[in-house]
Amino acid sequence: MTDYFHTFHIPVMGTGHSVDTPIRVAPLGISSVISLVDDLLLEKIRKYYTSKFNLPYVKIPRNAEDGRAKRITAYLDTVYEIVLKKMEEIRQQPFFKNNNKRKYFELLPEESPLRKKYEELLKMKAGYERDALEKDLTSRMKPGSIDVNIMVTLDRTHFDKNGDPLDDEFSDAKAGLRGYANSCLESGIVYSAGFNRRLFSYMTRFKDFYRDKMGRIRKRIILKVSDFRSALVQGKFLAKKGLEVYEFRIESGLNCGGHAFASNGILLPVLLKEFKEKRKSLMSEFQPLIQKYYKKMGWNYPESKLNDRPLITVQGGIGNHGEVCRLEEFNIDRTGWASPFLLVPEVTRVDATTRELLRQAQADDLYMSDVSPLGIPFNNVHKTGSEIWTQKRVAEGRPGSPCPKGILVSNTEFTEKPICLASRDYQKTKLKEIENMDISADEKARICQKVVEKTCICDYLENGALITLGIAKEKNSPQSICPGPNIEWFNKFYTLSEMIDHIYGRGPSLVSSERPHMFAKEIVMYVEYFEKMVADSSLTPGEIKALQEFKSNLEAGLDFCLEIAHKSPYLGENLTSISGCVEREKIRLKSICNGFEKKIN
Repeated sequence: MTDYFHTFHIPVMGTGHSVDTPIRVAPLGISSVISLVDDLLLEKIRKYYTSKFNLPYVKIPRNAEDGRAKRITAYLDTVYEIVLKKMEEIRQQPFFKNNNKRKYFELLPEESPLRKKYEELLKMKAGYERDALEKDLTSRMKPGSIDVNIMVTLDRTHFDKNGDPLDDEFSDAKAGLRGYANSCLESGIVYSAGFNRRLFSYMTRFKDFYRDKMGRIRKRIILKVSDFRSALVQGKFLAKKGLEVYEFRIESGLNCGGHAFASNGILLPVLLKEFKEKRKSLMSEFQPLIQKYYKKMGWNYPESKLNDRPLITVQGGIGNHGEVCRLEEFNIDRTGWASPFLLVPEVTRVDATTRELLRQAQADDLYMSDVSPLGIPFNNVHKTGSEIWTQKRVAEGRPGSPCPKGILVSNTEFTEKPICLASRDYQKTKLKEIENMDISADEKARICQKVVEKTCICDYLENGALITLGIAKEKNSPQSICPGPNIEWFNKFYTLSEMIDHIYGRGPSLVSSERPHMFAKEIVMYVEYFEKMVADSSLTPGEIKALQEFKSNLEAGLDFCLEIAHKSPYLGENLTSISGCVEREKIRLKSICNGFEKKIN
């Protein structure tokens, strides 16, 4: 079902780091993803770009009726208009010149039929046949997909001026979906971080999620899933409503950027193996339900589309072309590359200070943090503007953020309406409560530290983009960033061409041959995660059962990774790192389990 020439995509990165990535790469045929979390940020960026491209701009006020949806639609339509404009400019450029048209074709993978036709063109002599091929190639050029992302768990209720809750239709997730559905885009929406049945049901209101008379689906559904069962359950739920999944996007639970959603000890290779073995069953389960819905609605389902199948893609920690080749053994259609593009100024919006911090980052600088107010592990790097700002406010006795946007509000411990764990209101009240507790000073200090480390990622994840665009001043805008641990091995600023050549295995590798395999890195992260689970556990019967299941899944994954390690490596693939890693982590896992079992016996 893929409609695009490249075999990789650029996933969402924070709220701001990929906010305008499609404007920069879609005209070159590359697909990327915009976060829809922060509509107020999108409004600021829209104002910037309408001015830059001399487009009309009418402000949508913060208190406008259905403002969130309208701001999202307006921004996406602006991005779409700019991409089409830039795409047409590239199409009009001549061949045989050092320009973006040449770049468009030379970025394509070697196996692309379009790339092969382009190489034929370069060998042809001037004349009628060459002119005809130039015209044909130009007509087949198309932009990459301008995809969007919704974290389905971020579904805040909004209130009117009297403090009464607005209708469910105005919740963050539904308003975000509506904003996308009403846009001009013909692309994909990525649903991540959970399963929101009400949101998925809401899609039935928008015809663009169904096939038109030509058999096209203008708005495609992409599900980020943690395992095969999740894909099957969500896919069937949608199929009963006639909605088709265009792509299942699998991500390593821990070896990724941003929020980390650990699987139940099931390692990525095991997940991919199950998808490969059961892939055909997805369509056999979905297609009858989809056709039944179309029949009920009196619609015709095109016979030519009966054999379409969802794409299976994977992302999280991929570091070189050898690893891509290994992933392709699992019948993967496409890969996602995020964190390395944080070091590509042509692609992402990262302020100079933070980008330099990433360039220099070593293993000890990168860590799984507890700074997110969502209470979900958050991949982080030390010494960011956000960390410095937060520590300074704590030292001054003014912890917490004023919470100007309230996107991550969830706690009702002290208030009737939810507030954010990173907010000044929550932290001030919670610290006062801790001070009055009858516990030791050391225990008070430990609990207080847990409270004040929560940071405002709503604002801070967007500040890097605002700084680079000249909209905000760095001194007043602490920057947060959430790279995956893979960034340790990328230590320069790269051009777009250099990074894509690296992805496709063209030319010298951008990473050291000493870099451990992505599967080895994931193993280490999961054993560390299990160790923390054991340390934090109260060892209730339910927790003991969960720990034992996690351990069993992890052990099975280690054995499967060892099987992979005994295969022949692809060029640049550090398979030997897997064998040593498995042996070390098996010993470590046994030691953790011995201590755990002594406690429960």
